[in-house]
Order: sequence, then C-alpha cells, then structure tokens
Amino acid sequence: MDLLNTLVDKGLRRELPTREEALAVLATSDDDLLDVVAAAGKVRRQWFGRRVKLNYLVNLKSGLCPEDCSYCSQRLGSKAGILKYTWLKPDEASKAAAAGVAGGAKRVCLVASGRGPTDRDVDRVSKTIEAIKERHEGVEVCACLGLLSDGQADRLREAGADAYNHNLNTSEETYGAITTTHTYADRVETVQQAQAAGLSACSGLIAGMGESDKDLVDVVFALRDLDPDSVPVNFLIPFEGTPLAKEWNLTPQRCLRILAMVRFVCPDVEVRLAGGREVHLRSMQPLALHLVNSIFLGDYLTSEGQAGQADLDMIADAGFEVEGAGTTTLPRHRADALTGGGCGSQASAPEQAGGCGSHEASGGGGCGSHGGGGCGPCGGHAAVAGGDESAPVTETVGAPAAPAGGPARTDLVAVRRRGAGTDLAPNA
Repeated sequence: MDLLNTLVDKGLRRELPTREEALAVLATSDDDLLDVVAAAGKVRRQWFGRRVKLNYLVNLKSGLCPEDCSYCSQRLGSKAGILKYTWLKPDEASKAAAAGVAGGAKRVCLVASGRGPTDRDVDRVSKTIEAIKERHEGVEVCACLGLLSDGQADRLREAGADAYNHNLNTSEETYGAITTTHTYADRVETVQQAQAAGLSACSGLIAGMGESDKDLVDVVFALRDLDPDSVPVNFLIPFEGTPLAKEWNLTPQRCLRILAMVRFVCPDVEVRLAGGREVHLRSMQPLALHLVNSIFLGDYLTSEGQAGQADLDMIADAGFEVEGAGTTTLPRHRADALTGGGCGSQASAPEQAGGCGSHEASGGGGCGSHGGGGCGPCGGHAAVAGGDESAPVTETVGAPAAPAGGPARTDLVAVRRRGAGTDLAPNA
C-alpha cells in the first residue's frame, strides 16, 4: 500500500505526515489492519528496538476532585464507587512505589486528584519524591498533579522529579464539551511550564469520548507541536456513575489504528499504552506492543489492570524485552536535547538511539488515566475511541463517531480495591 510505504519512510526520517495521511490510517479496513501494524512496527523498532518500558502508578490522593471532566471517575459529582482518600504519607507512597520497582518499573508516576497543587501540596510531593529516590536510586519519578502555578515546576524539579504529566486529552475544538472548569489553553500552559523548568514533558490523549477522526488527528498533531517526550494513549473506561458511562464504542481494531496513527505522527517519542488497554484491546494487547514502547504495569488510579505477571509474560511471549534500568528510553537526539546537549544527529538504530529514560508522560506522569486535574493520565479511564472505521475522512469536526463496540462490557471494569490507600498488597 503506497500510503503505508510513505508513512514508514517519513517515520524513519522523523518527518511529519500530512493530516490527510493520518486520517487515512484511521480509515483503513480490517483487511489491511495487519499491514498497518507491520508498517508502524518498523518505525517503532527503528527508534526503540524491541524494548518495552514499564511504568507504575501511585495514586497519592483519590477522588473528591472539584473539576468536572466527563471521563473521570474522580470528578465532581461522580457516583462511581471508587476509593476515596486524602494524601498518602511519603513513607506510604514509597512503599507503594516499591512494588512497581520490584516488578521491573523504571518510572514511578505520582498522581493526585484535584485542579492543581497548593504550595503545601508541592512540599508534600517533594518529600515523597525524596523518599522514593532515597529508597530506589536511579528510578525515574513523574508527577501528575494538575494545573501548575508559577514556580511549582521548578520546585518539583529541585526535589528530584524527572518528568511532569498533563494530558491534552482531546482536540481544542471539542474540549469544552468534555470539561468546563478549566480550558484547553490551561493544559497547554502547564505542559510548557514543565518543559521550561527542565522536566521531561508527558502529555497524551483519551480516545473514545465521541470524538471524530478529525478530533483525534487534531490532538495528536497538537501534541507533536508541543513536543513532549512521552505520549500516553488512553482508551476510555466508561465508569458507571460518570457522564460517559454509556460510551462503549471501541473495538480492538479501532484501538490499533489509533496507536498506529500516533506512532506515525510521533515516530521517535515514547508512546505509552495507558488506561483501558485491557478493557478494549483484550486478547489483541500483544499486537499493540508492535506500536508502543511503554506500558503501565499492574493497576491504574481507580481501576484494576491485569496481573503484573501477565504483563511480563505478554511482553516475553510477543518477542519483546523489558527495558532495563541502565538503558535510556528515548533516541539520543531527544535525550541530548532534554539534557541541554543539543539536538544531535539522528540515530539510525535503536542501539545508537539510546534514549532518555527519565522522560515520558498520562491516562495520564506517564499516567494512563484521564484527568482534569492531577488525575491526569493515569486514572484507569480509557478512551473509547468510538468510530466507524469505514467512515470517510471528511467527517465533520466534533461529530461523534458511530458506535462500533456493541453492548457495554461492565464485566471488564474492576474498581481498584488494592494497593495505595488500602491495606491490601498492590498488583505489580
């Protein structure tokens, strides 16, 4: 297929596809799906080899958020039966993080619900970062605390944070239909503050909230312009008790097309498969490893993921390997740019590419959930990228995609009852 050959050539050169090409990926047929995965897989292997980075979420403060993000189980007015608790103490958070590190996670993502942190909250999180770094030398820490105020990103960086996550979630044009208590511009500004402070920026999206193909392409191109080091892709988990509880539109095939499109647009970026992968990809999760180079290990913010050992087995069975602590994640030209070494020549092979292990983002920190405030990317929500795969690429902006996934599968959604904030052992 000429389209795929063109996209592979561009991806190997870090050249941006056209919007029409990105839309065409989303419009490919099921008959062409394996060709799409194989093509995007060539780009993934060029920059990241067969390595898979593991990330682990710690929900520092759960529920009771004043923001009204429609996708979020922690939102204002949510009736979802999730865990609700205030700030974990630094030693409690460090103990929770230890489970993920023991399971092979290179990055710990510290997430807290809310519009954004107070200065006292930044002090709390700084102490937690210090506790984790003291216990686990070399582990990356990503904070996901919502909208930042002036100087807060610098303080997190000084405390030892490596990255900051804040997702754009959806296109600017449709953002107001999803959230009214803050703006798309607020989110962009927070990502830019993190970058200005020298933190590795992590920012992604949620698919499946009724957006059109054009909305998906718009948000991914906006992310490319922001140039985060890590892009988490969430698939909406439609929690009962939230406004999007009935949005069950995704199919595994649709999810794979979205991931392939993101890889073509962001070829040398850490693309993370985040919240909702177990719910929507199900038995086709291993195919997604050919498109992404990063996943969350175990549970999410408010929902349970598959068993941590099952994640490790899946990676090995699919012919991939867990990225070691001594290996940098991002290609060298991105790693050098982040550390101030300049944007060196492009690496032509994964071994040369190296990568910047401490950067990424999601469903939000590299959090996989969707969040309006600190619930950022990791909350265990996933985007229901609903859409009719055969729809023309000229669909109108904001037009909801046609349902594709059939009846709701509430049996696939399990509220987290273990790990951080409980007396039960975490899943890692």
